Amino acid sequence: MKSGRCILTGLLLGAAAILCSFSCSGTGAEPEKPVAVSFSVSNEKFDFDYNAQTVNITVNCNADWGVAIDGGPDWVIVSPSGGVSGSTNVKITLKENKGTELRKAPLIFKSGTFRKEYTITQGFNENSEIVVPDGYKLVWQDEFDEGDVPSKDEWWYETGDGGWGNNEIQMYVAGSYNGTNLATVSKGTLKIQTRKIDGKVYSIRMNTKKYWTYGWFEARLKVSDVEGSWPAFWMMPQNFKTWPGDGEIDIMEYAISTQGKNKVSSSIHCDAFNWPAGTQKTHVKTITNAAGDFHTYALEWTADQMKFYIDGEVHLTFKNDGQGYSHWPFNQDFYLKLNQAWGGNMGGKTNDSGLPATYEVDYVRVFQKK
Repeated sequence: MKSGRCILTGLLLGAAAILCSFSCSGTGAEPEKPVAVSFSVSNEKFDFDYNAQTVNITVNCNADWGVAIDGGPDWVIVSPSGGVSGSTNVKITLKENKGTELRKAPLIFKSGTFRKEYTITQGFNENSEIVVPDGYKLVWQDEFDEGDVPSKDEWWYETGDGGWGNNEIQMYVAGSYNGTNLATVSKGTLKIQTRKIDGKVYSIRMNTKKYWTYGWFEARLKVSDVEGSWPAFWMMPQNFKTWPGDGEIDIMEYAISTQGKNKVSSSIHCDAFNWPAGTQKTHVKTITNAAGDFHTYALEWTADQMKFYIDGEVHLTFKNDGQGYSHWPFNQDFYLKLNQAWGGNMGGKTNDSGLPATYEVDYVRVFQKK
């Protein structure tokens, strides 16, 4: 019996020890519970018209928070990108929607595991003069309505001389030379000027930072009739390595010295078809008052063919014959180019007394299939 009492006593002491481990350890305080996030904004409707605008809202939150635009579109900016506990004033800035479709962007607020999502919606101008080709949507444009020089966010310059493979005699510069702007924006158009400064001719060769495979590429242009000027609207491959192997697309070229007055050409170049071999696919079309009026030049480029338009009329069609890269390297990204050369193989005879030569661009637009 004595040994039994010892076992029972041991069991009781063990139970007491276990009980103490639950009820006597620590301070006995309840575990701290996370504080629920309390969040609100002063305006929960984010529907805006097409105009450029800045809207102020107030964010109230009892914890630190952050905000982001999902997908990072370049047409809307939210500042600041976060705040601390309390009230914070936030600016939502939208660029003008110059397109032809409603655009949306998710606006997401976060604090810890808390998440609140709204949708910013911006309408478009239903009275816009932009004509969208059937089956396409506008994906990029420059209307040259803002600033006094081309946007550095949309364009980059090629610079230097050396003939550029065509015996050209101008020097290309990054927008200006010695205080003289050669690429200016005013009254809704871009003016590219070719000028003689200190005994040498300077000009502009500018390219889009964005690039595309297939689409409808369009510009409204007024060219120069100065002898020696060679304005162009064309495309080159983003991953260019060799010419003509990787291809070149010339939507519009004009050179009065070699083509003649009011004669505009479109061409393509690749290994099988190129001007050094005399096999390029090209067509010259006579139009009325090329240098006195604006005309619309466009390329419709698909996997099967290219169609070149002047003022809405097709004047050159080039089809993919299915014989591979040497005949059709046009299944990759190309970017757009605007330049005005001076002299050279196509610029021809020059007349310095006619300078400055001005190449004027009303707009450049890119459409792709829906």
